[in-house]
Amino acid sequence: MTDSSQDVNTLIARRLRELRDGQGWSLDELAERSTVSRSAISLIERAQSSPTATVLDKLAMALNVPLASLFEPDACQSETAPSPLSRAGEQHSWADPSSGYIRRNLSPSFPSPIQLVEVEFPAKQRVAYDTAIPDTDIYQQVWLIEGTMDISVGAEQWRLKRGDCLAMRLDSPIVYHNPTNKPARYLVALARLAFNKPRKQS
Repeated sequence: MTDSSQDVNTLIARRLRELRDGQGWSLDELAERSTVSRSAISLIERAQSSPTATVLDKLAMALNVPLASLFEPDACQSETAPSPLSRAGEQHSWADPSSGYIRRNLSPSFPSPIQLVEVEFPAKQRVAYDTAIPDTDIYQQVWLIEGTMDISVGAEQWRLKRGDCLAMRLDSPIVYHNPTNKPARYLVALARLAFNKPRKQS
């Protein structure tokens, strides 16, 4: 693994442990709820595995959080206040080992109801998020910057071309598919109607 992938795997490992501990669940309980094996979760939490997007999606849905939550830095780990600025060189990128799609977290650590993610999606690849958060107040929009993408939300499907923007609620299975021979690139804006406001510094 490269230093960059090790950094992201460490971030995922810490976030997964925090979210699991927040629920008061053991490894066995999360394994049962997510259908991901206990040994696989243990490897992820020790940053000794590069999980696929599908595996991370199962874990996130079992924890009742969006996938993006597994990539969020924890402000409590820092001795300084969360920064409202995210420098390009500090933004984490993560590549799905299965499809090769690259996810870049653009947003700063400062608490906000909006999170921005840039995605590079390889030609002919497909990623299916079969789980969903029922009765969620989490929404996202996908704005296609380059290429073509087929996106299915539940039973509905759309073909997006450059400049198109699709809004959805994260309460249905979602499938992303690049049907062309060229890579696609798009921006994802994720919004929560309820979020944690920044703490006052004492």
